[in-house]
Amino acid sequence: MSIRITKGENGQVLVIFPYNQELVKKIRSVEGRRWHSDKKYWSIPHTEKALLELAKAFTGEQIIADPFLQHTFFVKGNDAGEELLGQVEKELKLRGYSPKTCKTYLWHIKHYICFYSKDPMELGEPEIRQYLLHLLGKEKTSHSFVTQAVSSIKFLYKNVLHKTEVTTKLPRPKREQKLPDVLSQQEVTRILESIYNLKHRAILLLVYSAGLRVGEVVRLRMEDIDSDRGLIHVRQGKGRKDRYTLLSQLALEVLRIYFEEYRPRKWLFPGVQPGRHLTERTVQKIFEQACEKAEIRKDVSVHSLRHSFATHLLEGGTDLRYIQELLGHVSSKTTEIYTHVSERDLKRIRSPLDQLNLRKE
Repeated sequence: MSIRITKGENGQVLVIFPYNQELVKKIRSVEGRRWHSDKKYWSIPHTEKALLELAKAFTGEQIIADPFLQHTFFVKGNDAGEELLGQVEKELKLRGYSPKTCKTYLWHIKHYICFYSKDPMELGEPEIRQYLLHLLGKEKTSHSFVTQAVSSIKFLYKNVLHKTEVTTKLPRPKREQKLPDVLSQQEVTRILESIYNLKHRAILLLVYSAGLRVGEVVRLRMEDIDSDRGLIHVRQGKGRKDRYTLLSQLALEVLRIYFEEYRPRKWLFPGVQPGRHLTERTVQKIFEQACEKAEIRKDVSVHSLRHSFATHLLEGGTDLRYIQELLGHVSSKTTEIYTHVSERDLKRIRSPLDQLNLRKE
């Protein structure tokens, strides 16, 4: 019998399970719990104390918790859980995984263990398969998300628990063939022109003009801007690889005005906390607000500016191999996806409808 724990309104956490006298007895041990007879669920205060009491009360039960609660339900108050995740984190760092990959793997491992609320040494291939089916079916996650989960679980069993045989036959979902969301040049213009804050404008200009990932633009340092050569040095991008990409003349002019006004020192775009760079989430919010002002209706993100950079270069006649280098793609197959969204050749093809002599009335 599974117990669903999810976020409610007004500072409450909802606890949902079919009626069971033993489970009712357990939740009654949590201070502040409340039964909602009209909706058939329990609620507890969204406080550290209540969550820990709930986690201890339901130890050994199958808990399906929202991601924002998983850290509490597996790690806090659980010495074995803290030790295991600590071992995973150390092993990831020793093997040179990037901070972002470490965070992703740890998240997936927490999610997996929380699903069963058991020591992973007690779980085997059947349980892992059931968990993956749950992700694909009930949670309706993407195939790429499940592939990340498989990689994370394999790392746990192979490199930390040393039970490689558990995951050797695990399948990976077939990769989904999705095309990137691309903005037209007119839409990019509207987005950039909607921004009046100098710092915010400089950030998005760089993302689009150089094809940067959001994690790359916030980590730029002063010395990474090579104005003499017209290049940007991206250090330790995805896959821990360095590369050079374009420095637009227009972006450079805006940067020079930005330098004069803000006087950044270490990081090109410092954050609120001293000595720290701007957060990725802040840049995402800047882009979202700009899209709203520019009345962009497409479902796009900051990363869409990178996709648009590549597509617009391709439409302008730039060789695909150069675009691959600028983006930092290891495989040319990754870059070839932009040939499917480029208008360069599609515009030459006439729809058969346009060749019919139909009345327009």
